[in-house]
Amino acid sequence: MARTAAALGARAAWRKPSLLFFTDPERTPDIEAAMRRLPRGSAVVYRAFGAPDAEPRARRLLVLARTRGLKLLIGADAALALRIRADGVHLPERLAARARGLRHRGLLVTTAAHALPAARRALAWGADAVVVSAIFPSASPSAGPPMGPVRLAGLVRATGGPVYALGGVNDKTARRLLPTGVVGIAAVEALRT
Repeated sequence: MARTAAALGARAAWRKPSLLFFTDPERTPDIEAAMRRLPRGSAVVYRAFGAPDAEPRARRLLVLARTRGLKLLIGADAALALRIRADGVHLPERLAARARGLRHRGLLVTTAAHALPAARRALAWGADAVVVSAIFPSASPSAGPPMGPVRLAGLVRATGGPVYALGGVNDKTARRLLPTGVVGIAAVEALRT
């Protein structure tokens, strides 16, 4: 997957991470071990899901990210991202309108999008990029029906902005994303140790 992500990043005008690792308390319990395996320039999206130790954990992850040459985005919590001086924030689709006030704060802002209208809205509201899912069949409990690479390519063209692919992306499926126009790929379980 890292090789595919690097190929996407090398050919795109997008000069941001081409590989996003989304954490999940159940599916990626050892975040730090996964981070140690990521190539430099990748990004980690730390999703605490309301954990009481979110801030101290995010601070530890930020130290590791900086040491490893990674970016750290905080999921759904812009206040935490600003407090710890993370590199960015990832917003779920329902919070995408909050992108309006965050870009000028120096944060990289990505949002989730599950269809073309949501992707367009997020970019219009100021998101730097959208993370579209699900592309392939996924074990995620929130994954919808997969759209596949052909429909993804059409969405990327119609969106007119940077798009990441998430959902069922792994070493076998990542190469199928090369002709779609995405700026990068995102994964949860495929990047864990």
